[in-house]
Amino acid sequence: MSGASSNLLAPTRVARWGPVSVRIAPRALTTGVALVLLVLAAAAIHVANGGSALPLDEVVRALLGDESNTRVHLAVTEFRAPRTVGAIIAGGCLAMAGAITQTVARNPLASPDILGVTAGASLGAVSVLVLAGGGAAGLSGIAAEIGLPVAAFTGGVLAGIVVYLLAWSGTLDSYRLVLVGLGINGLAVSLTTWLLTLGDVTNAAQALTWMSGSLNGTDWLLVQPMGLLALALLAGALLLAQRLVLLTMDDDIAIGLGVRIGGLRLCALMLATLLASTGVVVAGPLVFVALASPQIARLLTGAAVPPIFLSGLVGMVFVLVADTVAANALAVSLPVGVATAVLGGPYLIYLVLRNQRRLT
Repeated sequence: MSGASSNLLAPTRVARWGPVSVRIAPRALTTGVALVLLVLAAAAIHVANGGSALPLDEVVRALLGDESNTRVHLAVTEFRAPRTVGAIIAGGCLAMAGAITQTVARNPLASPDILGVTAGASLGAVSVLVLAGGGAAGLSGIAAEIGLPVAAFTGGVLAGIVVYLLAWSGTLDSYRLVLVGLGINGLAVSLTTWLLTLGDVTNAAQALTWMSGSLNGTDWLLVQPMGLLALALLAGALLLAQRLVLLTMDDDIAIGLGVRIGGLRLCALMLATLLASTGVVVAGPLVFVALASPQIARLLTGAAVPPIFLSGLVGMVFVLVADTVAANALAVSLPVGVATAVLGGPYLIYLVLRNQRRLT
């Protein structure tokens, strides 16, 4: 019996919230609990090592509300906690977006990057940093006051919408979607490169730092609204999770079961676009998080498709660990995107080689 079939026949626990019921396999439940504990541990270590090292026990007490040590409490709650929460939001959103994209595309190598979402968000952010920041374009007034987060989120969403409109032909075909997404991605990358040539050295350097993926300067003003948006999108993803399994079936079978396959794909990919845009706003375009996290979660649970919530937990651990390594591995702190690339690159090579062996 195949792994997917055995997973479908595995005993499950049923959790009910009002009219909604969710079936949870024991292995997935155990993995979920372990990942939650891992996220908490990684978050505590991340706060303790986000600069000059702080005693881990004092950090935990400060996170629990102990104000006896004023210096530690202030450092933890006002300066380090926003960065940690930002890493959690970015990792979770990007990983869940990757899980949805891979399920819809039926391809473990798919990620929001192929939809042009990441490149679109980068284009929006660079537009503000380069154009509204002065330099050759000399924009001012309202254009100069547009916040980078708003521009990045808008750019990501608009890129996703353009891809869907161009890929739609009565239905949303996965193959056509990938081709259109790659085209929009290439166009956005080219426009971003062109914009970098218009700005002065300072603005271009700031834009390149953001594009590498960075949590530097993350504060509560950004984290709080993005956190609320992430929670709302998480609720939508959990409600959609059960129906996403239908997308792994042959289209004719799914249609025979009464599923509007095109509408379900469109809804899922719009949700993935919003999740990816949220993650990029917080930490920039972190590479490999959306690609690797869903497949790691699938391997841990033995599921037929990447589990959305558990993929999010894996993404949180991934970014927390990567940012901790980036901040402490060398004498000079590196952007978190550099660490995710170093950690995720070998996994991508492994995934490609494994798929090649399956095809031969």
